[in-house]
Amino acid sequence: MSSPFRCVVLGWVVLSTLAPVPMHAQRGAVTLGYQLTYVDTGEPFPSPDGRKLVFLSRVAGFYQVFEMNTDGPAQMQITHDAANHDSPSWSPDGRKIAYVSDKTGHSVIYMMNPDGTGEERLSDDRHEYIHPTWSPDNGSILYCSDDDLKPPAKNPSEIYLLDIKTRKVTTLISGGTNTYPSLSPDGRKIVFRRMLGEMNSEVFVAAADGSGAQNLTNHPAFDGWPAWSPDGTRIAFASNRNANYQIFHARRRNKCTAGGKYRRASHRTSLVYGWEDDLLHQLQEDRLGGGLSGLCCKAR
Repeated sequence: MSSPFRCVVLGWVVLSTLAPVPMHAQRGAVTLGYQLTYVDTGEPFPSPDGRKLVFLSRVAGFYQVFEMNTDGPAQMQITHDAANHDSPSWSPDGRKIAYVSDKTGHSVIYMMNPDGTGEERLSDDRHEYIHPTWSPDNGSILYCSDDDLKPPAKNPSEIYLLDIKTRKVTTLISGGTNTYPSLSPDGRKIVFRRMLGEMNSEVFVAAADGSGAQNLTNHPAFDGWPAWSPDGTRIAFASNRNANYQIFHARRRNKCTAGGKYRRASHRTSLVYGWEDDLLHQLQEDRLGGGLSGLCCKAR
């Protein structure tokens, strides 16, 4: 359940480029950053209306879930138990937050109301589960088994779909190491990260039932952390193909199929965490402070 990508500083930055810019010209883009938190912070996820963030902060030795406005004030701790929490994810209707907790001794998927009440356990506690994300209709949660049981080695991990009403769990993707699943806005496709060998991470796209998986990135670099654009026509992902981790996005010739051209949306060390309209929210390494900062930029 532990993640190497914790933030020390969470910020909010808007890239001021308002028109398509060639890749070589993007280096001159002007940014404006605002520091919002001053503690060990990470895993930010924006609410559907973009007005709030849910994130993690370390309190008395445990990672707890917090909520805050995107303009900075009104931070509120919404979990308080003596357990670690991870990967909070807002439902599309804004009424629930899915997350991971190790309170049973295993990494288990839960959901709760945005104020921390109404907690419900969704997955069993016989295995370790991570990375919950919601279906567009709020009726299901996509998640995967933990691929880091004995780091740094990767182990096989599967992707599951859980029907919230019936609690039925369906295995969608298996065979190899498969993580970071996310359903497309129309619910017809899944994007996920798959390891090919020990060092090659690729972004794959499959049908919603897990069939027909295709390699979208197909590059020897480490590509991962995919996120759909709201209209489903683009997928953002992080890659170290230029030495640093940077944000790229693929605008595909045919909607929801593999292939297409890549455009770089960031020139700094970055990790994707989500979209809001045409703003691409990302995590960026703070080279001076050694931590990570939250950013968003225009993806055009």
